[in-house]
Amino acid sequence: MTAAVKEERSYRRVVNAWCMYDWANSAFATTILAAVLPVYYSQVAGATLPSEATATAYWSLGLSISLLIVAVLSPILGTVSDVMRGKKRFLALFAGIGILGTALLVVVTTGDWLLGSILAILGRVGFNGSITFYDALLPHVAREDDRDRVSARGYAMGYLGGGLLLAVNVAMIMFLPGTWGPRLSFLSVAIWWAVFSIPLFRRVPEPPAATATLAPGQSVLRVSWERIVGTFKDIRRYRQLFKYLIAFLIYNDGIGTIIGVAAIYGAELGFGSTELILALLLVQFAGIPFSLIFGRLPKPAEGEPAGSAAAMRPIGCQPSTRRFWMSISPDSTR
Repeated sequence: MTAAVKEERSYRRVVNAWCMYDWANSAFATTILAAVLPVYYSQVAGATLPSEATATAYWSLGLSISLLIVAVLSPILGTVSDVMRGKKRFLALFAGIGILGTALLVVVTTGDWLLGSILAILGRVGFNGSITFYDALLPHVAREDDRDRVSARGYAMGYLGGGLLLAVNVAMIMFLPGTWGPRLSFLSVAIWWAVFSIPLFRRVPEPPAATATLAPGQSVLRVSWERIVGTFKDIRRYRQLFKYLIAFLIYNDGIGTIIGVAAIYGAELGFGSTELILALLLVQFAGIPFSLIFGRLPKPAEGEPAGSAAAMRPIGCQPSTRRFWMSISPDSTR
């Protein structure tokens, strides 16, 4: 076996391990964030609240709190991980928080809306925080000319993995008595997330630090803060980057909010829980081919047009917009 063949096999193993984390955490996105937990929160955990509208309001408030926490922590922890060479370390930390919060949802029963809210916030903070560092590994995992394909493959794996477990969870809800179906579904998500995260931590190497060794008298927090301040100062030089960030805030986070409240709003309108979950399951599997198709759209010199085209199609937007980010970033290794 030649050295080139060995290198290619090693590269594929690392790429496969990276993609498996999408397979792992997408179970949270489908069962917990989008499909089962919102309905369970409205109909069971929030059963003692004055109305279903109140449950929807509390659920939405929890969603906002979790997004705010991640928005504040991510830039700080991101720069710290660059300085300390710790992307995988922070990914493991947030994944552990998310897995723990998800597993504990098994104890939430009728009227436990406050406990359910706290655990849901914990799970969402862990999920969104881990995704921040997971995405940051991509430039170090995939070759520059292969990032679109790898990114799209990760999303397709996520759609497939999340969809498969959601299908199993639907069967659990239909055939297990009482609230055991959804409660054990929550536990299954935590186990799925933990088990299928192992390949990434075993096979994906920790990227090098983005800065040189700290000078005498410097601290990690001080250097990290200086990098954050420098980033905001330099953003004036990158108009495309600034426009992208604004668009991402308005569009992508808006789509995420709709996904997070769609099921609970449907339950408030009187739709059956099974019908809501099956509809989301259909969308989940529809996303598999489109994520692969959109991953083939962008070319090295065409990041913006492909990103704009993808923005018109929420199911397949992420692989191309991720490429768009890299095309305008002054240093794609950060």
